[in-house]
Amino acid sequence: MKKIFFLVFASLAFAASLYAGQSTITASEGNACMGDDKSRKQTEEAALTAAKKKAVEFASTYVTSETNVKNFVVEKDFISAYANATVKIIQELEKSWYRDALAGDCYKIKIKAEVIPDERAMTGLTKNMVAVDDPSAPLSIKVWTDKKEYKSGDKIKVYIKGNKPFFARIMYRDAGGELLQLLPNPYRSNNYFNGSTIYELPSGDDKFNLEVSPPFGEENVVVYASTAPLGEINTQTHGGVYQVKTHPTDIAIKTRGVKLIQKADGNAVPPAVSEFSEEKVIVKTVK
Repeated sequence: MKKIFFLVFASLAFAASLYAGQSTITASEGNACMGDDKSRKQTEEAALTAAKKKAVEFASTYVTSETNVKNFVVEKDFISAYANATVKIIQELEKSWYRDALAGDCYKIKIKAEVIPDERAMTGLTKNMVAVDDPSAPLSIKVWTDKKEYKSGDKIKVYIKGNKPFFARIMYRDAGGELLQLLPNPYRSNNYFNGSTIYELPSGDDKFNLEVSPPFGEENVVVYASTAPLGEINTQTHGGVYQVKTHPTDIAIKTRGVKLIQKADGNAVPPAVSEFSEEKVIVKTVK
């Protein structure tokens, strides 16, 4: 197989905000009726807005219930983060018009959405709680390498660590644009990791090495992680790893098609929510 090679500036692995890639994925539903003041298009937009609002409410409720809020400052940061959250639609699960006996023509839509808290507010949380190893904090992933720079022929080790149990997909894009999935791979299908544990790649059943060789240039390693199994993408066996066949622009959205977790109690938190984290290391190869 083609050699996998890269040079990583280790400082970049730690420079990003702890919550830069943190988000919550959930399903929600919105309804709206035409009445006398809405067109069909306006009714559909109103229903979608309602669904997005519920998604934010679900995510906020879940995170605050799962997180050990230790003081008023931390609680205030959480409220601020989700009050200014961004909602991205991953999938429209259901949508239809129906007739209500009292309200007339109505529209409902169910979506799977990613709720991304305000980055500035979440960054403020790092000043008040150490989330790197705190399993009660939102899922966060660290990725780094064994030394600061590599030359041609060097073998590189990648390390990942999460603050709680997680599933992960590790991708690598070389300078020539080839996109490979390092994990899971043909010889190491298990992509579930325990929290507060450092994992090394390659290791165990892996049948490849990360060796620096041409072409040289800027490259990157991306780790997608979730508290639930990740969505599927199209791959093809390429030696000890997988070559990615899914279009690059579709990988992130398909990976976010996670299997939502049903909470056992079903009381204080929404019934279907999964935490998500994405971290990237910028890499560069040299002779």
